[in-house]
Amino acid sequence: MAAQERTIFAYEQHQDVGGVVTLHLAPGKKIEHLGIKIQFIGRIDMSMGVNEGRPHYDFVSLSKELSPPGILYQSTTEIPFFFRNMDKEHESYRGRNVSVRYFVKVIVERKFLPPLQKEHDIWIQVLGQAPAQNEAIKMEVGIEDCLHIEFEYERRVYHLQDTILGKIHFLLVRIKIKHMELAVIRRETSPQIDNGSNIFTETQTLVKYEIMDGAPVKGEVIPVKLSMCGIPADLTPTYSSVNNRFSVRYFLNLVLVDEEDRRYFKQQEIILWRKELG
Repeated sequence: MAAQERTIFAYEQHQDVGGVVTLHLAPGKKIEHLGIKIQFIGRIDMSMGVNEGRPHYDFVSLSKELSPPGILYQSTTEIPFFFRNMDKEHESYRGRNVSVRYFVKVIVERKFLPPLQKEHDIWIQVLGQAPAQNEAIKMEVGIEDCLHIEFEYERRVYHLQDTILGKIHFLLVRIKIKHMELAVIRRETSPQIDNGSNIFTETQTLVKYEIMDGAPVKGEVIPVKLSMCGIPADLTPTYSSVNNRFSVRYFLNLVLVDEEDRRYFKQQEIILWRKELG
């Protein structure tokens, strides 16, 4: 843990967390302390964005003594630490208004002086399992006597390195369509701390592709192929009501734009899960 200052170490959900605390003193100096301890903390932080200044919630908090009261004389002191079998049920996440954060915190207690403290974040990833059933998505949408399309995607549930495959069928076309886009949208929802009846929603377009250019004709079929690995933003698994504090959902947004720049769209939720670390 005492490696480069900006290094963030990643762990799988069930791995133990260990490292070394390194304490540095100026040459010829000494420090008397009342004990050195280390904490492992898992925190849901809702003090960001619209909730700025609000309290956080610690769902994991463990503490260990590294050293009893004494005096440090050496210019460098290294103390190993290890946390075993901790509960790390949530994956690390950093969103617009909420985050899930894991970190270790070293505290050097001092007499008559504030304690010396240092935090170091770690990143937790949670592996999921493929669903037993993964039905296709198939829907018909349109505008009466103007536009009628049928879209289908091969599956509803995808892992984070998956490829989305589908087709768009044009059954009726009586408007002049200029092009068609497919976007992946992340929607984060969190309640207001003081009043759970108010829900804050942040919608973020992660990627947008043009999948058709020009006017289609009746009977035309447009293929859809979107690699999740090509999305520049960090994808996370779908979070459903984490500790009743927030949710993160993903949607495919199909948009048709006509020659007058009017936009017709249809959203479909997809479920994401983590198949491997990375």
